[in-house]
Amino acid sequence: MDWLFKFPQASPDILLAIKRFIDGSLRAFTRSYGSAIEDLFSPLLHTLIFFENLMTSAPWPLVVLVLAAIGWFAARSWTVVAGTVGTLMAIGLIGLWPDTMKTISLVLTTTIFSIAIGIPLGIVMNRYKKVSGIMQTFLDVMQTMPPFVYLIPVVMLLGIGRVPGFIAVVIYAIPPIIRLTDLGIRLVDKEVLEAADAYGCSRWQKLLKVQMPLAMPTIMAGINQTIMMALAMVVIASMIGVQGLGLNVLQAIANQYFTQGILNGFAIVGIAIMFDRMSQAYGKRLQTYRGVGHE
Repeated sequence: MDWLFKFPQASPDILLAIKRFIDGSLRAFTRSYGSAIEDLFSPLLHTLIFFENLMTSAPWPLVVLVLAAIGWFAARSWTVVAGTVGTLMAIGLIGLWPDTMKTISLVLTTTIFSIAIGIPLGIVMNRYKKVSGIMQTFLDVMQTMPPFVYLIPVVMLLGIGRVPGFIAVVIYAIPPIIRLTDLGIRLVDKEVLEAADAYGCSRWQKLLKVQMPLAMPTIMAGINQTIMMALAMVVIASMIGVQGLGLNVLQAIANQYFTQGILNGFAIVGIAIMFDRMSQAYGKRLQTYRGVGHE
């Protein structure tokens, strides 16, 4: 029975040995396969560089025009268009245009990858209940884990740079799109599904032509949250070499530059509000359209 009383004091030694074993194994793995891992992620690095160069080298009037057009397409509102143009012009006037374009390119690529991975995972989560339980646990861990923790394994595997920062942002931002895809499909009216079955729809036809279109407003809410979380993670990811507004904020903190920190913070807030208004307005338009169509 002595071990029972000694357990709280003895457990740190056991825990220390386990931590040393895991850390040592990871270091040995990265030393042995580090170059192979970098080669594996080389296409991703080229993709990130392409999008960043595309945004930074594009003429500013073209960028403003394209984002304003996206705002009009999403919201059909001149207020949103005026807000988008005003935000971008203000960012340019305070000299943060290049860094803002780098941040927007990272957020856009993160959102694209999150959608491409998250929506299929949300469908799988909805279809298979056993898989759903496992994924729920993983998503709970991903959403409650402190963001700084995500940086440790990616830095150990890939070092400092764009790719590890991108992976950390995707891990942090992807849970909402997975959860809300699953939720949107589950909220589809059962009577509509029964009507689809009565017309002889297969499972894939029912998914693609009935469930996904009706779930799209909820999925858009997930995309909105993914964009917001990606922007929130940008500042933290700057600690491992991600350039843009987040790096400027980090430098402002390190050097105690109040004005630099405030201006870059306002630029991040402006981008967040701009994309939030676009995605929310588009989601509401879809919801109104689906509601009218259903009636």
